[in-house]
Amino acid sequence: MTARKVTESFSKSLIEEVHKWGCMKQTGVGLRYMMEFGSKPTERNLLISGQFLHKELPIRIARRAIELESLPYGLSEKPAVLKVRDWYLDSFRDLRAFPDIKDTNDEKEFTKMIKAIKVRHNNVVPMMALGVQQLKKGMDPKIVYEDLDEIHQFLDRFYMSRIGIRMLIGQHVELHNPNPPPHCVGYIHTKMSPVEVAQNASEDARSICLREYGSAPEINIYGYPKFTFPRYVPTHLHLMVFELVKNSLRAVQERFMDSDRVAPPIRIIVADGIEDVTIKVCDEGGGIPRSGLPKIFTYLYSTAKNPLDEYPDLGTADTVMTMAGYGYGLPISRLYARYFGGDLQIISMEGYGECSCYSFVNIKTLKVHIYVRVYTRLCTHRHTLEVGSRANDRQLGIMRREVCCRRTTLHFFNHTFD
Repeated sequence: MTARKVTESFSKSLIEEVHKWGCMKQTGVGLRYMMEFGSKPTERNLLISGQFLHKELPIRIARRAIELESLPYGLSEKPAVLKVRDWYLDSFRDLRAFPDIKDTNDEKEFTKMIKAIKVRHNNVVPMMALGVQQLKKGMDPKIVYEDLDEIHQFLDRFYMSRIGIRMLIGQHVELHNPNPPPHCVGYIHTKMSPVEVAQNASEDARSICLREYGSAPEINIYGYPKFTFPRYVPTHLHLMVFELVKNSLRAVQERFMDSDRVAPPIRIIVADGIEDVTIKVCDEGGGIPRSGLPKIFTYLYSTAKNPLDEYPDLGTADTVMTMAGYGYGLPISRLYARYFGGDLQIISMEGYGECSCYSFVNIKTLKVHIYVRVYTRLCTHRHTLEVGSRANDRQLGIMRREVCCRRTTLHFFNHTFD
């Protein structure tokens, strides 16, 4: 598919409508609400969900399409970015062309359409990353990439929005599954095993390493297999572990490729703590130099070669995948981690290897105690809120009175699909 100029491929009225919808306010959807609403996927609930998405998705997609037209440093004009922009405009046009959803038949047809839209956008991340690499290839190598804040901030917003859009579409589509997997409410798993997800992600990453290099280091996973985690999205955790393990496999494989020594295994530790669940991926791939650490979460940095140097025609098809080199693995993984209140940290020991630590909030029961701590000179107060809910008026009133005119620090989590 050849990228086209907006004025040549889309009508003026459509572009005007995109800008109109892009100015509208989007609606956040909480994880708790999605769980409760999806636990009973009746025809009425599915109809309500379809009607909501019919109005919500055009707003979110229009915002991204508008941003894609005005990126700094000429990024908007790169062929890969133009292709992504076309996907968003095509999807907006499809959504706006669909009539109002009035009954179950309309909702089923709408579900088919948004499922196709989700498939259309499957390769947005690697295609955008390819566009960034196209930009990088034409830039002065002396430029400090982490100083290009406008690009990094845009990509953070863009990818975070994409996570939300795909979560909303995927949840709605999955609620139509007549035979859902056990303990699943749409996309959300109520008894997810982090060890099992880590095993599956590791096997997928290792298969890519085998395809690329002909061999791959072993992977050892440590953790209690029967430990489960309520209310999480396994596909998100799979993506994060996959990217981290893929990086470790490449580093170890390339370090020991010409060595007489057997490549040491990658180690994955799943720890169930009182407050957090932490997944640690450790390797002996040589680590990252101290000067490179500030760059690892930027989209213009990669320790691998630019894939365009090896594959000049990369991006002419809609599928783009190499072992490494796009530079989006770590920053995207951190966004997925933070989307649900977790985080991703990299600890490197140059000359030895590195550890990637991903932690996410441990919600062991449907109702747990999350403390909102109010620190003052006189006393410390604690208030218990239910996960996924907002404080009621009485709780907020108490908190306001207690924190008024005092120095405060508040710590709490709020899961909303913005």
